[in-house]
Amino acid sequence: MWQPANELEQKRWEKLQRLREKGIDPYPRRVERTHTIREAVAAYEAAEAAASAGENEPETVSVTVCGRIVSHRPQGKSSWAHIEDGTGRVQIWVKQDNVGPENQKLFNDDLDLFDFIQAKGTMMRTRRGEVTVLVESFRLLAKALSPLPVVKERRREDGTIERYGGFTDPEERYRQRYADLAVNPDVREVFVKRARTVNAIRRFLDNEGFLEVETPILQPLYGGAAARPFVTYHNQLKQQLYLRISFELYLKRLLVGMYDAVYEIGRDFRNEGVSRKHNPEFTQVEFYKAYIDYRDLMDIVERMLAFVAEEVTGSTTITYQGHTIDFTPPWERITLRDAIIRYAGIDYTQYPDAESLAAVMREKGKHPGPDSTWGKLVDSLLGSEVEPNLIQPTFVLDYPADISPLAKKKPDDPTHVERFELFIAGMEVGNAFTEINDPLDQEERFLEMGRLYGEDSEEGHPVDEDYLRAMRYGMPPNGGYGMGVDRLVMLLTDRPNIREVLLYPHLRSRED
Repeated sequence: MWQPANELEQKRWEKLQRLREKGIDPYPRRVERTHTIREAVAAYEAAEAAASAGENEPETVSVTVCGRIVSHRPQGKSSWAHIEDGTGRVQIWVKQDNVGPENQKLFNDDLDLFDFIQAKGTMMRTRRGEVTVLVESFRLLAKALSPLPVVKERRREDGTIERYGGFTDPEERYRQRYADLAVNPDVREVFVKRARTVNAIRRFLDNEGFLEVETPILQPLYGGAAARPFVTYHNQLKQQLYLRISFELYLKRLLVGMYDAVYEIGRDFRNEGVSRKHNPEFTQVEFYKAYIDYRDLMDIVERMLAFVAEEVTGSTTITYQGHTIDFTPPWERITLRDAIIRYAGIDYTQYPDAESLAAVMREKGKHPGPDSTWGKLVDSLLGSEVEPNLIQPTFVLDYPADISPLAKKKPDDPTHVERFELFIAGMEVGNAFTEINDPLDQEERFLEMGRLYGEDSEEGHPVDEDYLRAMRYGMPPNGGYGMGVDRLVMLLTDRPNIREVLLYPHLRSRED
């Protein structure tokens, strides 16, 4: 049973008991509300504007609003407070002449910061110019037993309110996101923009003729990416299952089933490290379209992200961590080979095996991983030497085949495939292929990955016999793109850490 943990909670608990002794339900079942706070303020400002045009007094605007008390200034027979709901904030004025002595005392003595109340009254503007509800009656809706972190306020010269203090420890903010949201409007705005981002992606793809679908999260065989899966077990079926690491193979099955263009927005799960760019559970969008290749995908991606940026921020130019980033197409396109030459000074195609490439990397002060394949060494150069330099949206093209088992090989170079990754602000955001649609080639590629990488390697890709069977029925030529939505939201909200754009990021247990 909960017990007050400190003096503040003890005082609130005592007020709760006092309210109940007075016959007041501190958590009533029914609520009245005629206006959100935003609607109430807008209605009064509209009445003011109409009155000003006719040079009359504003018509009376009667409202019943609800919200959390975020400032509380009891002053005897005339008290002030501010309340907030999910749409805005408004001042309320509680006068004994209007509510009576008993209710005035209740407002002053038994209500606290962060309680939820309902206030009925008429709208007005104070001498200082602040829109206010002159309260005729009020009712407690929910008593807050634990005080939220205190957010202090000061009025700027222009009359607006500046907030400071409150939650400052990032880990505690993530662990108690509900409290973080309650006291930090800027954090709430991040997740409003996140919702707008997903909505804009969906509208763009719908308008492009893509069909939104859902594919299994629990899969008998994982695939579609280089990642370690989470493993679970279905007791009744006596079957080991995996949380999906990608939508890819299930979406491409639908192209066999005669859908020309499909997409999915949802969760993927990868049993990998946590960092400022990685969370084990994350949101992706993947889309696949028949009769296109990776060149066509670049056009779609450019237009999609320019559209999303405009819809979410009002501009195709954003600021991210001090960098001005322009989403206006066209974006730079550079081959992986040229990018590594430019930023690392190594032409890896001159070193056609892992041993010779690792040797030249060591000569240049790099530290190649032991037992890495040629493709993994190339990828490590991309990550360490190239990626941090790619600030403006950039497509890096044509990757080694041994790290791209689902992409078609280039017709003039079987060591490379038609693949690109998108980089923005020094961060990989998306990945795309001209997809293999030859079932025999795909089977050989799966087998080759098994020979190159051990069974426990994250780079290995299991042979999915059902996927190969689907391909043998005939799969149209197609291109596909996958993008981390969380990283895109980081860019659009200027947040440096993925945890800032996840409502409930994964954290270590406190005992660790």
